[in-house]
Amino acid sequence: MRSIKKTKTSSKGKKAPLIIPRAEHTISRSAINRHALKVLYRLHEAGFNAYLVGGCVRDLLLGQTPKDFDIATNARPEEIRRLFKNCRLIGKRFRLAHILFGQDIIEVATFRTHHENATETHGKSHQGMIVRDNVYGTIEDDVVRRDFRVNALYYNIADYSIVDYVGGMQDIKDKVLHMIGDPEKRFHEDPVRLLRALRFVAKLNMRITPETEEPLLRLSHLLDHVSPARLFQEVLKIFQGGTTLATIHLLQKYHLISKLFICVNKESALVNIALSNTDQRIREGKTASPAFLFAVILWQSVSEHVMRHEAEGMPTYLAIEKALQHILKLQTERLTIPRLMQLSIREICLLQHRFTYRKGGHPYRLLEHPRFRAGFDLLILRAAAGEHVQELAEWWQEFHSQTPEQREKMIKEMNQKSSSHNHRRRNPRKRRTKPVQTE
Repeated sequence: MRSIKKTKTSSKGKKAPLIIPRAEHTISRSAINRHALKVLYRLHEAGFNAYLVGGCVRDLLLGQTPKDFDIATNARPEEIRRLFKNCRLIGKRFRLAHILFGQDIIEVATFRTHHENATETHGKSHQGMIVRDNVYGTIEDDVVRRDFRVNALYYNIADYSIVDYVGGMQDIKDKVLHMIGDPEKRFHEDPVRLLRALRFVAKLNMRITPETEEPLLRLSHLLDHVSPARLFQEVLKIFQGGTTLATIHLLQKYHLISKLFICVNKESALVNIALSNTDQRIREGKTASPAFLFAVILWQSVSEHVMRHEAEGMPTYLAIEKALQHILKLQTERLTIPRLMQLSIREICLLQHRFTYRKGGHPYRLLEHPRFRAGFDLLILRAAAGEHVQELAEWWQEFHSQTPEQREKMIKEMNQKSSSHNHRRRNPRKRRTKPVQTE
């Protein structure tokens, strides 16, 4: 029989947690970030409670490698700063301590209480969304203000046990995503949870409980009250999670996709191939370029606008410029895409037209373009998706892999082919005149 321990019920009648001893779970300190361990131990030695919490505990239990190691404590931000010289405090809506170890940042949050335990409408907007979250409390308070039960597990550095107040361990075993508290109310508090729910369903390969799923189908309008900057950060998490394609399909299923992108066709072969390739790269430990993925997702809309402008007699290059200007404007109204990333998206799309120039020194100049690789990858994907660019993609594939001598030969052949074509156009076959009839 398992030796799971229960703490005594508090005098306030709060539910006692399950305490899972080290011998009864699979989390080893060797799998925990060494800087996170250093922070945990220092907080504990200073007399504070210190726990790993959230996604890192969940992922460690699932045998995955966490991207971040977050810590929860009863120490206030100012107390944390006094303990760590390498600490900086950030945030107004949610005051946090960042402990800096070179490029590695360990995030430490003070236990929060739910806003019902604070004064009236402290920190909430009139839609019920939390806009400030610095009402400090106990670990029991902190648990119930978290979103999903699988994200509300605490690893206690004091005895290496796992503390479970809400049944998160059982949810991990059952592979189910269950909201803590009333789902509709929790979605109103933070509408980004709508996106997080679907991201977790895809990432963790879980099913969602009916009571959590039902509001998803009718609360998409809540995302209208979330800043485009915050939505952009959530999209980056989707891109970098290794299950982008599955998440996008779920966003389409629950009618949330339009809150993030101006247009994503679930039947788009280009998008499906690109996102599938991206997920494979992430699983192999490689990186994904958000600018490239935005270019892929927006390409269909750009192409449609280009065709309209060309039908009006506009030159192709100008048509692409105008289409990109319009599409990026619409997209940045939904997501605050940084200017440098917008520039990259624009260049990747413009390269699709520049690839049609294969004479003289142009191909060599394109090889040196900083966005050549991304633009070339999009061209290859377009061909794979059935666009009429197969010959162009094959030519650039060969040109890219050839020696300088062979490249020169390819350009010479292209110049001759173009010259022959232009000669035929300039010298059309002479029209035969009828002989003059005589009487």
